[in-house]
Amino acid sequence: MIISASRRTDIPAFYSVWFMNRIDEGYYVKVNPFNAKQRKVVSLTPENVTCFVFWTKNPKPLMKYLDKLDQLGYYYYFQFTLNDYPKELEPYLPSISSRVNIFKELSRKIGKDKVIWRYDPIILSNVTDVDFHIKKFKELADELKGYTNRVVISFVDMYGKTKNKFKRLEETYDLEFMNLLDPHYHATLNYLASSLSKIARENNLEIQTCAEKIDLDEYDIPHGACIDQSIVSKIVIGEQNQLNKDKNQRKECLCVISEEMGTYDTCKFNCSYCYAVKSEKAVNKTVQKHDPHSPVLIGKLEEKDKADLTHQMSLFD
Repeated sequence: MIISASRRTDIPAFYSVWFMNRIDEGYYVKVNPFNAKQRKVVSLTPENVTCFVFWTKNPKPLMKYLDKLDQLGYYYYFQFTLNDYPKELEPYLPSISSRVNIFKELSRKIGKDKVIWRYDPIILSNVTDVDFHIKKFKELADELKGYTNRVVISFVDMYGKTKNKFKRLEETYDLEFMNLLDPHYHATLNYLASSLSKIARENNLEIQTCAEKIDLDEYDIPHGACIDQSIVSKIVIGEQNQLNKDKNQRKECLCVISEEMGTYDTCKFNCSYCYAVKSEKAVNKTVQKHDPHSPVLIGKLEEKDKADLTHQMSLFD
């Protein structure tokens, strides 16, 4: 079983203490985001966890615990998002130089095979145009050469939450966003894709897309998987089982099946493009309910829930 930690929030950055408490207890309780009454106990014992996939923009708070995870026999790798957007889009991230240094530190500690660079989502606007992305991508690729083998790109998805936040940004900062996948911008997409592919090759980076309908094979940018069978098989000793595609993800997503560990409206970075956060106000309200000792990320278990969950736990003892 693979544990995704997490597509919905940044566990390494904000909830590493809770995560390690869950490791010590050997389980966590997964809550259905669309029906909070549906709860499931998920084992976190080394025997039951194939590996963790950490999704993060700042793994620094978790890094001090990696030696312990190693000693306990866990396997893991990181999807490390590293962009350099204006503060209007990423208001609470550490400086880009700090994050680049953390990326390098993590790579030196665990090996470049276990640190995947994510340059995503790609957002085109009057402030972040194609030349902006080519320049930033090249600067970061030059810095990260030798510290990772793969870069993953994707284009921003205009979910309802994202549209609302972008609309407020346009009104506040005089920004204008464009849909790169609109046929009107076909030439723009060609120029961007060919440029990023060339820069990746020059820095010995395999480049892939994440959950994209668009086909960029002609630029040597294939569709990729973030929770990837090939990576898992490479880093997990003895792992040869064929893993199935995760049917709970979008059709274009090629990730194999995993158990999600996170909760929506809990990432305090509050990036404007994030589909997992409604608003900063929603995050502030949600995180007040976080208890690092609780088996659920947000809130606590009520007494009426404990009997059923205790029974679930007995099934994997």
